Amino acid sequence: MIRTVSLSLLLLAIVAASITVGLMLASLPAEDGEITLPRLVTRGNVQSDALGVPSITADNRKDAFHTLGYLHARDRLFQMELMRRKSAGRLAELFGTSAVKLDSKQRIYQMSRIARNIVNDLPAGQLQVLQAYVEGVNAYIEQARILPPEFLILRHHPEPWRAEDSILVVLGMFQTLNGQEQDERMVSVMERALPADLLTFLTPDTDSYATVLVGGAASRRFSQTIPVQALAALPDDAGPLASNRVDAENIVAGSNNWVAAGSKTADGRAIVANDMHLGLSVPNTWYRAELKYQEHHIFGVTLPGVPAVVVGANEDVAWGFTNVTADLVDLIRLEINPENPDTYRTKQGWREFDRHTETIHVKNAPDIEITLQDTMWGPVSDQPLLGQPVVIKWTALERHAVDLGLLDMDGAQTAEQAMSVMNHTGGPPQNVVLADREGHIGWTYMGRFPKRIGFEGLVSRSWADDSLGWQGYIPPEELPRLLDPAEGFIVTANNRTLGSEYPHVIAHNWALGYRAFRIAELLRGRQGLTEQDLLAIQLDSRSAVLDFYQQLALDSLRDLKDKDTDLQEAERALQAWDGSMKTNSIGAALLAEFRSRLAQEVFAKVVAACRAHDPDFRYAWREMETPLRLLLTQRPQGVLRARYHGNWQQMILDTIRQSAQELHQQYPQTSLAQLTWGQTHSVALQHPFSKVASFLSKVLDMPTFASDGCASVCVKVMGSGHGASERLVLSPGHPENGIFQMPGGQSGHPFSQHYRDQQLFWQNGIAAPLQTNAKLHSLSVLPQ
Repeated sequence: MIRTVSLSLLLLAIVAASITVGLMLASLPAEDGEITLPRLVTRGNVQSDALGVPSITADNRKDAFHTLGYLHARDRLFQMELMRRKSAGRLAELFGTSAVKLDSKQRIYQMSRIARNIVNDLPAGQLQVLQAYVEGVNAYIEQARILPPEFLILRHHPEPWRAEDSILVVLGMFQTLNGQEQDERMVSVMERALPADLLTFLTPDTDSYATVLVGGAASRRFSQTIPVQALAALPDDAGPLASNRVDAENIVAGSNNWVAAGSKTADGRAIVANDMHLGLSVPNTWYRAELKYQEHHIFGVTLPGVPAVVVGANEDVAWGFTNVTADLVDLIRLEINPENPDTYRTKQGWREFDRHTETIHVKNAPDIEITLQDTMWGPVSDQPLLGQPVVIKWTALERHAVDLGLLDMDGAQTAEQAMSVMNHTGGPPQNVVLADREGHIGWTYMGRFPKRIGFEGLVSRSWADDSLGWQGYIPPEELPRLLDPAEGFIVTANNRTLGSEYPHVIAHNWALGYRAFRIAELLRGRQGLTEQDLLAIQLDSRSAVLDFYQQLALDSLRDLKDKDTDLQEAERALQAWDGSMKTNSIGAALLAEFRSRLAQEVFAKVVAACRAHDPDFRYAWREMETPLRLLLTQRPQGVLRARYHGNWQQMILDTIRQSAQELHQQYPQTSLAQLTWGQTHSVALQHPFSKVASFLSKVLDMPTFASDGCASVCVKVMGSGHGASERLVLSPGHPENGIFQMPGGQSGHPFSQHYRDQQLFWQNGIAAPLQTNAKLHSLSVLPQ
């Protein structure tokens, strides 16, 4: 009887699985035939190539983006669903109690309300395109007989797409790139715990690789004088070394971009190269598309959920982005009335908090209500700072910080015109490099930057007396610009691009300048450059940053007698390093571990002093390399923990030994002299479902692979879960020679032939064409 029941259950499970797979296969969209779109004005067409990349032809801009909305939903609807819900704080409606904490945190920003306000503020032309795009998305939702697999599994039918949902997607990208509070929290704790000269020393805005574009070479915040007395006066932490409290990598959402002028190339064309570094997942962030309407032709990558070509080109101008790493967040310290904690101090006197209730709907569980506080400056954070409540003042939550100004890039004809469009466009602030078909090149900023009055924004302050604050944004005409520099190229890589002569403070915690330095090094002196040459630079894995640590370790080992087995093996591995982070590089893993552990040890007393004020403190300054090298070079007394008695040589040797032992523990079957970077450096791209249901990995994820590159100290940024989300090399007027790579594929449907068909080009650095003339599929788009 039991065997009969078990067999019956097994048969039922097989039948259910077959039905599910059948439904999933049936949900695959057609690439040929006809579709009818309500509110479309005139007939259009979508031709797609062997990789499923669509080329949209329409009579006008609205119809073109209407069709793009349909295609985004057809190929990436679940990705869009997650992005709008994450920004709005509505993931618990899909995933239950596991998402409540994330939703509660997100509701503080009130992004749904912000998005509605932004939609209401959009210029008429942008709003019309947005509405047409929304209609295209909803046409797919309404017409799809069977929704993509994720919706079937969750038994969820998406709500109609709204204009504010597209803005929520933009705000989500804004939060990824520029919405973090940790810098100001970190420095505020450091200010409380450390003397002023030590704080300045530990938070410089420059390094030995600085490559500045505008405002002179001098930085605003740098002291090469080590404050020895301040360091020596720090109490020694007698306990064990706090692990992972110093982030030597400090990975940030960033990118590389550069542009070579016609004077540097083989035939006078200017060429843009761009690889944007984001979290790596399945499906990929970007969706390739080409749009032709009226006299316009625009192509590149789009963000599903948003009607715009983010980076790419029209017939006359090409452009690429990198994150500015700007300071766009201030944490305003609140002064609470001791006699009435429901009020806070302002210049006009005590003022009551505004309060409202948010309801979080939870799948298979009761609703949860949370009460949020607001002030005249913005929402109150759920996380106090140094025991006091703070307000989140963030440009993304301000009026006019976000718009769809990128739409106007379809009409830019010169680099100068394109710079003007970018200066007036709202969104996550970006470095923009541009090239036009006449061979001219330029650089500027996109986005809104706060114009601070009375302070620079590095540390949390009270605004109660009205002496500090924001006075709108830096005017577009005052944003930095560079056109046709004599050197013939422009490079940015999240590094410091501004000198102290530029009149506004844009950022403090710039990325280490090595990537920009290395790209410039590879471009300088080169002539006759082609698209292939620029792709080779994108794939460069040289890491001169680690040269310093190789030499430091070898110098310490050279004259040492009686080296134990760990040190002997470490020395052989260090001597074998080829200077790069290639899959076959010996010693690279040891150097990366050594650098990280050195930072933990050298800054141990600093971390201990700060953790006395905040147990969660982490030192994660992106220009940490500057004070770290100064200390390791000059080796003053009083800096190290007492256990070393000021013996830097012993500390360095112990750190080498500990690094070797750590790698032995992780890879016990391989000696350090044989351990390659590829064995320790694998890259995995996961679908959100496989992260919680690992048995789905083989169906949903890309196969794990070993890769050249590293997280932050080489041009080819590649790590587990973070790396180049695309690589683009393009000259305006020459799309036939353009090169493009991205992980995964166009489709988010795991049974689609376009789910993973671009993966190997990206994974192996193969120069795949941006566009092909071979269009294998044709879809007629008809008005209803």
